[in-house]
Order: sequence, then C-alpha cells, then structure tokens
Amino acid sequence: MLGGLFAAAAVAVVAYLLWPTWSTVVGASAPDRLPVSVGGTLFNVPTAAIRMKIQRHTGPQERIDIDFVYPSLEVPGAPRHVTADAAEATMQPIDRIFLSIAAHHDALAPELRVSTIYPRYLDQAATSPEDGLTMRMFRAETPYGSEDLFSAESPVLTARCTRDAATPGMCLSERRVDGADLTFRFPRSWLSQWRNVAEAMDRLTAQLRGPKG
Repeated sequence: MLGGLFAAAAVAVVAYLLWPTWSTVVGASAPDRLPVSVGGTLFNVPTAAIRMKIQRHTGPQERIDIDFVYPSLEVPGAPRHVTADAAEATMQPIDRIFLSIAAHHDALAPELRVSTIYPRYLDQAATSPEDGLTMRMFRAETPYGSEDLFSAESPVLTARCTRDAATPGMCLSERRVDGADLTFRFPRSWLSQWRNVAEAMDRLTAQLRGPKG
C-alpha cells in the first residue's frame, strides 16, 4: 500500500511538471485582443488564445501559435489541474483547433504544393467521394507514407492527415493570407463532420483579419 501511494504521488508530480503552463489566465490589465503583424500582414489576435507567453505582445512577429475551443471557437479557459487519477485515466478527446501563423518569405504557396508536389507521392487510386470528401493515400515509400490527403470543393477543404495508430491521427490544413501562411491542426476524427471544420477555419481566418478598411 505504501509503495502504491509513493507511485501515485510520483505520477502526480510528473503530470504536474509536464502539463502545459502557457495557457495561463491573462491578467485583468491585458487587452482582449492584440494587433500582431506576421509577414507584414496584420492580425487581431485574442490575447487568451495565444499559447506562449513570449508571443503575447503587439507588433511584428515571425510566428504566433494560438488555439480555440471547438466547435464554439471560444478562447481557452484556465488550465486544468492534473491529479494522479487523471494522469492514469484514458486520454481524453482533443477539443481544440490549433493554428500557427508564420511569415512565408515567398516559400511555395500551400495550394501550389497541393497541385504540384503532393501528386508525385500519391497513390493513383482515389476513394469515391464520401459525403463530398475525397481521400487519396500517399505511397508507403514516400516522405508522406503514413498519411492521406483529403479534399473537397464545397466548402473548399484540403487536409493532410496522419493515420490512427498508437495515437489518434491528426490533420494539417494550410492556407496563405498575404505575407503569412496559416496552418490549422485538428484530429482526423473530426472529418466525419468535415463541412463544420472547413467553415470553422474560414470563420477563424475572417475573425483574425478583422474588417478591412
């Protein structure tokens, strides 16, 4: 029994140390939104959505990492405290959509990568569209050998997704906005409602850019 107590205490300590601390509650004096320039493109970013404290400032930045609760697209709340019991429990489903905004410095645009690079590595066969969503597998011997490419036209969606294994598959969807590339990440399981995911990414992009003058 004593050994079990020590083990539980050790798990709790490790879980506490490994639990992310960058989603701390923003101070009362902090503004709700920060004007941030990435690649010369202005974004109005909710302060509480910024994942790393070092990025919580106005002005030019090379990259900014944010996340939102899905499907509400609200900013995350305070981090949860982890107990030994919670650390030993089954992994909970991800309820966040993650977004990285980075200056592209004239690198190949995401849509060109889809049309010119990915086809070299894709299996020639494609699945019949299911609910409007088409899947193509990458060949095993390619750099994307453990991934699949999903695409749809209405609404527009392109996502490269890892396959479910020891950990759940994750998807990556990219788009370019002026001088910045936006990279969304979300669980592959969400593709069962892919239209909602596509519309959520469109809404977030519009909200972050704000009204244009």
